[in-house]
Amino acid sequence: MPKNKLYRSIIFAFVSLVLLSSNTLNAQFGQSNAAEENYLSFQVEAVPLGENVFELQIKALIAENWHLPSQREIPEGENGPIPTEFTFVFEGDAYEIIGKTTEPKGIEKFDKIFKTDLKYFIDEAAFTQKIKVNNADEEFLLDILFMICDEERCLPPDVEAFQLKFDLERQMLQVSGQEIEVDEVDQKLTNSLKIDLKEDRFTLAEKESEEKESNATIFLLGFIGGFIALLTPCVFPMIPLTVSFFTKGAKTKKIGLINASMYAFFIVAIYLILSIPFHLLDSVNPEILNNISTNTYLNIFFFLIFLVFAFSFFGYFEITLPQSWSNRLDQKANSVGGLIGVFFMALTLALVSFSCTGPILGSLLGGSLSGDGGATQLSFGMGGFGLALALPFGLFALFPNWLNSLPKSGGWMTSLKVVLGFLELGLAFKFLSNADMVQHWGFLKREIFIGIWIVIAIAMTLYLFGKIRFPHDPPKPIIKPARKFLGVLTLAFAIYLIPGLTNTSYANLKVLSGFPPPMFYSIYDKETDGPLGLKAYKDFDEGIAVAKSENKPVLVDFTGWACVNCRKMEEQVWSNPRVYKMIKEEYILISLYVDDRKELPEEQQFNYERPKGGVKQIKTIGDKWATFQTVNFQNNSQPFYVLMDANFQMLNKTAAYMPDVEDYYAWLKQGLSEFKGEE
Repeated sequence: MPKNKLYRSIIFAFVSLVLLSSNTLNAQFGQSNAAEENYLSFQVEAVPLGENVFELQIKALIAENWHLPSQREIPEGENGPIPTEFTFVFEGDAYEIIGKTTEPKGIEKFDKIFKTDLKYFIDEAAFTQKIKVNNADEEFLLDILFMICDEERCLPPDVEAFQLKFDLERQMLQVSGQEIEVDEVDQKLTNSLKIDLKEDRFTLAEKESEEKESNATIFLLGFIGGFIALLTPCVFPMIPLTVSFFTKGAKTKKIGLINASMYAFFIVAIYLILSIPFHLLDSVNPEILNNISTNTYLNIFFFLIFLVFAFSFFGYFEITLPQSWSNRLDQKANSVGGLIGVFFMALTLALVSFSCTGPILGSLLGGSLSGDGGATQLSFGMGGFGLALALPFGLFALFPNWLNSLPKSGGWMTSLKVVLGFLELGLAFKFLSNADMVQHWGFLKREIFIGIWIVIAIAMTLYLFGKIRFPHDPPKPIIKPARKFLGVLTLAFAIYLIPGLTNTSYANLKVLSGFPPPMFYSIYDKETDGPLGLKAYKDFDEGIAVAKSENKPVLVDFTGWACVNCRKMEEQVWSNPRVYKMIKEEYILISLYVDDRKELPEEQQFNYERPKGGVKQIKTIGDKWATFQTVNFQNNSQPFYVLMDANFQMLNKTAAYMPDVEDYYAWLKQGLSEFKGEE
């Protein structure tokens, strides 16, 4: 380690000379100094961690269109920019450097100039280094060797030097002679939210396949929802009319086919456009959609809206958008003509069919926001919904003879709307259950929720067999075989739910895992520590302390009261005897509920300054653990599982929704073997 500035300057000058003399790199480096041109600047702050240990926070502010290389070395034999390097210089044992300098996730991609994979940062990058102060009277130096690049060139390597000194008594950090007060809020944040991770073991690669599977599922559900909406009285009768307009009203058959195809395309596009605002919200704050989905007032609002949707489907009133909107769009479509006119026709369909499609879209919206994928899943769901609506218009335009095979409109569509009303009624109580659980009100425990669903299922059975009538039903409805069959299925479903009212081993109802409240949210027992009777610590520090005392590895379970996939994992995977035994006997389980709306004690509340700007108030238990997850794992989905030891060393890759019992058991077993040092 160099001891003085002259020695370091000679080394850095030598490195620069070698690089600039390289034939490969010579044309790629410019001649300007990054600092002088304001392409890059550094800021140094400190956060106390206790016992004279501080965390230095080195923030790089990077100009637009420029990027800063990471600390990662370029593989031997390949060209690339000089890695960013942090060198700490001090005399004797005045200071102690703890661990390596950490860096943010950054961007990793193939660089066209250097012809190799590079990792770099844009806009802003925050590096951290733990350091222990043994002698506060001594100064120490921080030298930052860096190179900054744009898409065409890299500037010559440069060095930024800081002269640092700690004043422990006044909690001051002197940076090049200027005193910077250590912020107590930041201290509390660090102690509450930050942990050290072994970066080489931390990866989210396994999450990609899970996201693809989840997106495919929500797309399929959206498609099914669109198909159901297609069969409603608001949409179904419009199919032959619209197709005939395009095939017979066009000047040529080719133009008619093009217009019909574009009509179908615009329908899909309109429903996809509806999801764009949620992407904008997600980009501003990755946690915002999760906060929205678990917000008490919003869940109660959804409960009331779904009640309104249900009674609308029952036929007591119609939910329609203002007639003037559709009339105006219809006039626009007729007057404009061409593709623009076709677009307005598609928009008119979306508006006039709202009374039937609105409740189904509401279900899709609520389900997507309460899931893991947020805006992305919503787009897939909207895309599937729009595609199901659009396909018939395009296909029947291509094959007009198929119109003869369409069933005639009739009373079956009214019956379908009523059945949808019962489904909407069941979903309404799911949203009320979410609000009840995150607030710990306790009035809609698992057995009460299931009892309500049984009543709804029995009422639907009576309707299907003609024992209950609604305003639009005829005095003596004709009960056809298909309707009877559906009635038998609904009765079977009600019977299947009955064991859920008991306190027996048959109460699990694995098929419905995630929809009713969890089994430990029961009227029979007081709320237990964790799912399935497992001992689960709700505080991270408490769980870590137990893990240290018992010398056991830790399973951190980022979960949520309103998380459907979390309940599926607990009731379908954790309930497996081998998995259950391993979690219970070999691991310390820490379950952190990111949607818990119980407020923290006032002295534990604080503000978190986001790296990209803005402040988040940490007021509730859920705020704390959601931010804890985002800060440390750059992930905000649930369920999310982490295996580590009591010193915060990762024991395996992180895992998310993993419905295969064998895969999850193998994941736990591998983490346990790593903890024990087994091969």
